[in-house]
Amino acid sequence: MNYRQLGNTDLKVSELSFGTWAIGGSWGKTNDTESINGLHRAMDAGVNFFDTADVYGDGHAEKLLAKATKGKEDEIHIATKFCRAGDIFDPNTYSEEAVKAFCENSLKRLERERIDLYQIHCPPFEILKDGKVFEVLDKLQKEGKVRHYGVSVETVEEGLFCLENPNVKALQVIFNIFRQKPLEQLFPAAKEKGVGILARVPLASGLLTGKFKKDTSFEADDHRNFNKDGEAFNVGETFAGLPFNKGVELSEELRWIGEGRGNMTKAALRWILDQEEVTTVIPGFKTVAQVEDNLAATEVPAFTAEELRKLTEFYEQKVKDNIRGPY
Repeated sequence: MNYRQLGNTDLKVSELSFGTWAIGGSWGKTNDTESINGLHRAMDAGVNFFDTADVYGDGHAEKLLAKATKGKEDEIHIATKFCRAGDIFDPNTYSEEAVKAFCENSLKRLERERIDLYQIHCPPFEILKDGKVFEVLDKLQKEGKVRHYGVSVETVEEGLFCLENPNVKALQVIFNIFRQKPLEQLFPAAKEKGVGILARVPLASGLLTGKFKKDTSFEADDHRNFNKDGEAFNVGETFAGLPFNKGVELSEELRWIGEGRGNMTKAALRWILDQEEVTTVIPGFKTVAQVEDNLAATEVPAFTAEELRKLTEFYEQKVKDNIRGPY
């Protein structure tokens, strides 16, 4: 496993880490024993960083992480997020009292005394512009409850704005072969400011595994069913904002990336790892087999300059005009 510095912080994290939305909930049926086994397999392979949120299974994902990392609190770093357990549009959700309560609840579930990276969870841009939430996070940091803080953003504009705050140490962004816009301005600016990048939705909710057909169906409690058109939250969080059928068509055109790299999953993750500004990529998982497949991405061949050019052209000509929602 390779490790990368999280911006200009003191944290060095595995370049391939894992998100825990899927094992928490909203991705169909899960099995806690399998989830714990997957977390252990990842750690055995050298993964030392996991991303979660207080709303993933109403705290269930945080509890699973607490159980899996017991006794490894100093060596396994956890990033969690807050605000979406409340009304994200209400300024009171970001008050000192509210944020402290969110933080204490996460610490209790995680069974830790400090959160390594505390992230505002895709708040409205107006909240970020107001700025008071950053003052609250500064206080939590001084109190030792938070080691570093960052922001999970939906758009490049929001990300660029957050970079103006010197205490924001990480940005979490939607980034994959179908969502290349951050490469243009955001990533270079983050590198210049010494801010880490966490790449989420790296497989476009599974589209980039190449396993879906147009008649693929999802369980009722899977966001790929109930949020496929942005009915529940930002449409970009599901299939990277692409209409499902269009996404399936586009993924078919990308089958070539898996040649010599095992499969499309490994290749799609490898493409992200090839971007030097990315600190870590955080695919999700529900099974040990998925953990294994994702881990293998670190060992497959990097993309050639010609392949990278071809994928940039593919995004520009065939993908970006089909993405829905602000990004």
